[in-house]
Amino acid sequence: MRRLHWTTILGLVAVWTTPASAQDITFGGQIRPRYEYRDPATGGTRDAFTSMRVRANLTAVLDRQVRVFIQVQDVRLFGEEENTLTDFSADNLDLHQGYIEIEAPTKQALRLRVGREELNLGGQRLVGAVGWTQQGRSFDGARVVAGAGNAAVNLFGYRLQQETAPTHDRDAVLVGAYGVIGTGSGAVEPYVVYNKTEGVPETDQGTLGVRVHGARSSIRYRVEGSLQVGTRSGQDVTAFMLGARIGTAVANGLGSVTFWYDYLSGDNDPADGEIKVFDTLFATNHKFYGFADLFLNIPAHTAGLGLQDVAVKGSIRPRDDFTANLDIHSFRTARRGTLTTKHLGEEIDLTFVHRYSTNLQASAGLAYIFQADGFSQIGRLSENMVWTYIMLNATF
Repeated sequence: MRRLHWTTILGLVAVWTTPASAQDITFGGQIRPRYEYRDPATGGTRDAFTSMRVRANLTAVLDRQVRVFIQVQDVRLFGEEENTLTDFSADNLDLHQGYIEIEAPTKQALRLRVGREELNLGGQRLVGAVGWTQQGRSFDGARVVAGAGNAAVNLFGYRLQQETAPTHDRDAVLVGAYGVIGTGSGAVEPYVVYNKTEGVPETDQGTLGVRVHGARSSIRYRVEGSLQVGTRSGQDVTAFMLGARIGTAVANGLGSVTFWYDYLSGDNDPADGEIKVFDTLFATNHKFYGFADLFLNIPAHTAGLGLQDVAVKGSIRPRDDFTANLDIHSFRTARRGTLTTKHLGEEIDLTFVHRYSTNLQASAGLAYIFQADGFSQIGRLSENMVWTYIMLNATF
C-alpha cells in the first residue's frame, strides 16, 4: 500500500509538470492582504483589521473552441482562527468562478459561457464584480457574447435565488442585454437590465439606459443615464440616474484632472405608494461615491432620499511605477424629505500606488470625511471619520 501511495503521487506530479499538458492548461492566482483602520466604525467605535484574499485558478483549452475556467478563493481576517490545527472544514473556501466557454467556429464573434462568473457591465454602474472587496461578486447562469464589425452585445441570464435551494424560499432572476457600438473616438452603450423576485412583496423591475464615452484630443468624457420602471417590493417604481464627467491631461501628460457629477433620484414621500428612489442594483459603488464606502447600498445608505455627488479628481504619474490620486467629493441628498438640510458632507481621498514589479503592487490610501448635519440625520455618520488602508497585491 505504501508503494502504491507514493507511485500515485509521483504520477500526478508527472502529469502536472508535463510540457505537453502545459500547452493546454495554465494556472494562475492571487494573494492580496490588506490592513484597514476606520474611526468611527459601526457602533461608534474604532476598528482595525487585516483581511486577505487568496485565489487560485485553472484555465483548460479543449478542442473545438471549448475553454474551461475554474477559480477558487479563500477570504478571511487575520486572527479569525487562532491557528489552523483544528480547522477541518475549510469554511472560508468557495468557488468564485467556474464555467464552460464555447466559441462558435464562425468569422463573427459568438461565444457562450455557462456556469458561475464575474460580470462587469460598462462602467459597473448597475452590475459589477466589486473587485475592491476581498470576496468579490459572481453570478450563476449563462451569457452569450456576439459581435460583428464595431458592434457587440452581451445577453445574460442569472439565477439569484432558487426556491428549491435550502437557503431560499422564492425565486429571483437577473437578465438583460448590454450593447457596445464603437464610434471611432469612443462608444455608445445602450442597455436594459431586468430583475425579478417572486413572492410577496414582488419585485418586477426594469432599468433602461445608455452610456456614451470617448475622447477628443486631450479631453475625455462620459455621460450616462438610466430610467427604472416597474414594481419594487410591491410598489410602483419611477426612478432615474444621471451621471457625467469630463477630464483632461495636465503636467505634460503626466497627470489628469476630472470633473464629476452624479444624480440619483430620491423619494420625498415613501408612504405614497410610488417609489422614486433609484436602486443601483449590483453596482461597484466603491468606484464612484468615495473610497470610504459610505454609500455601498443605495437607496438604503441615503435613507431613500437619493444622492448628488460633485467631485474633482486629480491624478499624477511622475514615474511609470508610481501613481498618486486625489479625489474631493461633496455629497448631498437629491430630495430633502424631513431633513433640515440636503448637505451630507465632504470626503477627501488620497491614494498611492507603486508597482514594485510585474507581479507585485503596493498601494495605500487615506480618506477623511467632514460630516455635515445631513449625514447625522439619515443615521450614517455623527462625527468626522477617517479611514486608511495598506495593501499588497501579488498575482501570477
